[in-house]
Amino acid sequence: MRLGVLDVGSNTVHLLVVDAHPGARPLPAHSHKADLRLAQLLDDSGAIGEKGIESLVAVVRDALQAAEDKGVEDLLPFATSAVREARNADDVLARVAAETGVRLQVLTGAEEARLTFLAVRRWFGWSAGKLLVLDIGGGSLEIAYGIDEEPDAAASLPLGAGRLTAGWLRQDPPTTDEVRALRRHARAEIARTVGEFSRFGAPDHVVATSKTFKQLARIAGAARDADGLYVQRELKRESLEAWVPRLAAMSAAQRAELPGVSEGRAGQILAGALVAEGAMDLFGVESLEICPWALREGVILRRLDHMGSA
Repeated sequence: MRLGVLDVGSNTVHLLVVDAHPGARPLPAHSHKADLRLAQLLDDSGAIGEKGIESLVAVVRDALQAAEDKGVEDLLPFATSAVREARNADDVLARVAAETGVRLQVLTGAEEARLTFLAVRRWFGWSAGKLLVLDIGGGSLEIAYGIDEEPDAAASLPLGAGRLTAGWLRQDPPTTDEVRALRRHARAEIARTVGEFSRFGAPDHVVATSKTFKQLARIAGAARDADGLYVQRELKRESLEAWVPRLAAMSAAQRAELPGVSEGRAGQILAGALVAEGAMDLFGVESLEICPWALREGVILRRLDHMGSA
């Protein structure tokens, strides 16, 4: 059947259409994206304002039309941290449902981590052994560890690249004090969780997902997207540590000229790099591999599993 996943994230609203059935690899058929940056539309009280709600309704309506045009039989709509943490989340969800008919399921941070872990496990298979999975989104950092399809430990931290850029890096380029303060904050948050994971022992394979990690790997010399899904892409901590001060010295416009960095993400790639560097250092990771599957694929795989057991 043709499935659609509508992901209302902190940075983008992304409709992914796939052809899938239980036991088979989902095959991408269409992708529809809109840069909404919900995490940056929160007002001082932590609510999504009227303009933000109207923009979200319009983008969801467009995605719904795209899904219909592409023959989607089953739409799986969900929202992550930007909606989850908005003070008026219930009102936002009610408006979207009333004006579009789409009822967004709000995932918890732990659910995000578990579903992303499932996607990574299916991509690499059982031979990958114990996995440590890192995912930097616009609003949060997800961490998961385990040897099965359900992780033994999962955590979600408020360390998304968009959130941190808006809250900590006010200048362009940022000041030295801003960068240092954000680095301290990110590492303190990550350090609180390390013990929860380290008690399970060292992972056999460390994997990262998300646009932020993909762009950091590309900056550090990994293959382009055009080279295909199956090319191995790695990010070494040594390379990342060399790039962080360079990114900090650049303006957003200068970062947008780097290979693989989109104009829309250029402003927040430094915050993402600081979180990635902190996570790799505190978890003792020298190198990680980039996985092309992440949360959206995890949602699809879970749906297919339920179909197969029905």
